[in-house]
Amino acid sequence: MLTFTIRRLLLAIPTLLIISFVIYALLEFAPGDPLGHVPLTIPPEVKEQMRIALGLDRPWYIRYQMWLLQMVWVEPLVLIDHLFTTDFSKGMQRVMSFQARQPVMDIIVQRLPNTMIVVGSSYLLGVMIAVPIGIYSAYRHYSWFDQLGTFIAMVGFSVPTFFTGVVMIIIFSVTLGWLPSIYDTTLKVTDWSSLWQQIRQMIMPVSVLALYNAAQISRYMRSSMLDNLGQDYVRTARAKGMSERTVVLKHVLRNSLIPVVTVIALGIPQIFGGAIITEQVFKVNGLGQQLITSIQSNDAPMVMTLTFIFAILIVLFNLVADLLYGVLDPRIRYE
Repeated sequence: MLTFTIRRLLLAIPTLLIISFVIYALLEFAPGDPLGHVPLTIPPEVKEQMRIALGLDRPWYIRYQMWLLQMVWVEPLVLIDHLFTTDFSKGMQRVMSFQARQPVMDIIVQRLPNTMIVVGSSYLLGVMIAVPIGIYSAYRHYSWFDQLGTFIAMVGFSVPTFFTGVVMIIIFSVTLGWLPSIYDTTLKVTDWSSLWQQIRQMIMPVSVLALYNAAQISRYMRSSMLDNLGQDYVRTARAKGMSERTVVLKHVLRNSLIPVVTVIALGIPQIFGGAIITEQVFKVNGLGQQLITSIQSNDAPMVMTLTFIFAILIVLFNLVADLLYGVLDPRIRYE
């Protein structure tokens, strides 16, 4: 397995290089000007100085090389500086946001906790709900529980999250007045009162995303369980006198988790990418909202960095999913 892991990590290097170039090329040749938001009253010579200060006067391939070098060398050194209080990155030029005029990674680190709290909690809750529902729905297929679970899953997966979010705001914020409609990202949890306030403002965005995630994962779980419940090894295990609980939870569940692990693992990078629509609806000051703002203002360094980090996470969790296959199924060997 170690050899397989090293081989996959080495293969990821050219893959990520190609992805980084595609991302840069799409943003470089897309219409729009990073200085388009500058007021018309600013003289042309001042605007040209601003363009030079941002490095926009250099050829595109030079800017791509600088951005890539900063992403793979400078920013990791900055992270090491923060963790171990060293000075490895002192004096190095960092990836700067056109809009905020500050390092891109500093903005990402600042907004990441809000995204992790809301999107991460919703994803974890969705998985915890989906897996048991999928198991029981498959075991009692076509029962009233299965029919109800199928209906809720179809609703959760078909209805857009922005519509679900607006409906919840109208019901629980406007009509009943139970929950706040806007997520307060400046809230600091210091006592029981602030903790309760944090929980109240998390209920709606977490519920919207958890419903969407649970609807998708529960369908995969149910389908995989149904496929394995009809296999010969299940009939053999029952014929040997094994209890139904052992057959379902030990033999069937372990084999059924293999395709579901892929869905769950590939969904984890979305936590770091942020829920773009839901964060907009509930005004969560996270990475999803930052990405939308950066796209609207043609802030290419921010968009490139966020997209590249998302690509790295997808490649990484693809590898994690492949390694988990070997843990769940002893027949799979990486040699």
